[in-house]
Amino acid sequence: MRFQRTVVLGLVLLAFLLLGPVVLLAALGLLAVPRVRAWLRPTWRVVAAWVAGVVAVTGLVVVIPDGWLPVPPGPGLAVSPSYLGRPARVQPIDMVVPQHPALAPNGRSTMHNDAWSSDAYPGPGPVGDSVEVDSAWFGLEECATLAFDRHDRLVALCGDLSGPTLRVLDPDSMRPLASKTLPERADTGTRPWEDLCGGSYFYLDAADRAVLATTDRRVLVVETSDAEGEADLTTHATHDLTSAVPEDDCLIALMPDWSGRIWWVTREGRVGTIARDGRISSLELGEEVANSMSVDESGIYLVTTEALHKLAADRRDRPVVRWRTAYDRGSERKPGQLTQGSGTTPTILPGGVVAITDNAEPRMNVVFVRAEDGAEICRAAVFDAGASATENSLVAVGDGVVVENNHGYTAPWRTLLGRTTPGGFARVDHRDGDCEVVWTSEEVAPSSVAKASLATGLVYAWTKPQNRWGVNAWYFTALDARTGRTVFSVRAGLGTLMNNHYAAITLGPDGSAYIATLGGMVRVRDKA
Repeated sequence: MRFQRTVVLGLVLLAFLLLGPVVLLAALGLLAVPRVRAWLRPTWRVVAAWVAGVVAVTGLVVVIPDGWLPVPPGPGLAVSPSYLGRPARVQPIDMVVPQHPALAPNGRSTMHNDAWSSDAYPGPGPVGDSVEVDSAWFGLEECATLAFDRHDRLVALCGDLSGPTLRVLDPDSMRPLASKTLPERADTGTRPWEDLCGGSYFYLDAADRAVLATTDRRVLVVETSDAEGEADLTTHATHDLTSAVPEDDCLIALMPDWSGRIWWVTREGRVGTIARDGRISSLELGEEVANSMSVDESGIYLVTTEALHKLAADRRDRPVVRWRTAYDRGSERKPGQLTQGSGTTPTILPGGVVAITDNAEPRMNVVFVRAEDGAEICRAAVFDAGASATENSLVAVGDGVVVENNHGYTAPWRTLLGRTTPGGFARVDHRDGDCEVVWTSEEVAPSSVAKASLATGLVYAWTKPQNRWGVNAWYFTALDARTGRTVFSVRAGLGTLMNNHYAAITLGPDGSAYIATLGGMVRVRDKA
């Protein structure tokens, strides 16, 4: 029989795609047999054909624009379930977040959805009915922060090892409609997969402009469409902060206050304002920052590695501290954290309450304080002793929050070969001055920024269960916000490129869910 070796290699490849890494282990074992090695020894023609094929495929991938190919699938199709659970019964959550006058509509403006950083969408998300999954490959590029312009297009701040890029994406195909290359990543002494400088947070303002920080210490205000409404990224204004931010520091996050001032914060704890006339003022907190800010009508809420702060502007637009509430920052940085201290952007809740997590040992706590004066209301410990840490914002669900456990996630390779982290979710409510852990879940989301849909009553996460076959299967999972029960999980991708690595789940105006991964974009939606 001609082409016997080709047929055998093809069958091995098929088995690898179906069964995963275990097939490679078996194949390597067979190569230890001299007769097998001798039989498989290729001729120069076979080697030349394989090399030509690899070169042709590589060239094709390079030539084809970003977003036109799906994310390459990983192995393990036959040993990872494609769907678990059943479609959800809609149970809306009653919670209203006020609309910030300087931001795009709630659910469209920031990584954390709105001024309160509620991570809760007023609109629907997938309910698990005949789910469809699509993807778009951008190479090794992740679009960590997503927003939606008034034309329902995705505005994405993406990044790779060299630096960030601002893009406008088609919501259906996820292909770029416009792109703007931003200044390259600076040498910050931080590993690229942990570097938040100028490439993680931005917001979309009420005029549909992207406001973002750059790695060269500037703030750009960028139009997202031209006069005809077509996708376009033209710089509308530039604010140079090099006089206020030293070269060895960098901008982390931006948010506007209720009066329209732009607030900025740096990694080393410098916080400042840009007044409407462009005047720049600053204040040194002297405490490291690795998260974004939240805003209500009375001020700005910012968590450092040591304390939760409330700030406001005085009559001269200068930032001042209204109160400072320290928390238990623990004795060390836990595996699964980017810094030692709270890993959450402050979450504002109805009734004048602000929630964060601390870094206490052996178990971290969800802590609720009064927005008026910073006084602690209550706290509750979550997850197992010696295995509790989070790097992601809390999800508001009425009088409580849902917290995700990221303990043990240190880098993308932590989840290779079917491995996962301790994981877990918990809901903590506050009522009459007391905290209560309402439910816990054993679902594992190594690093996802979970989100809730107030319309469906579901909390969405990007999960990865352990797989004994060594398969890296990633799932879009919905939890019942009231009970913590897993409603459904749909396999959304296989392989390391499907790791979302701290990127947020984003719900679109049509109810689709978008997830940025190391290899590009994924869209999950109910079949129309």
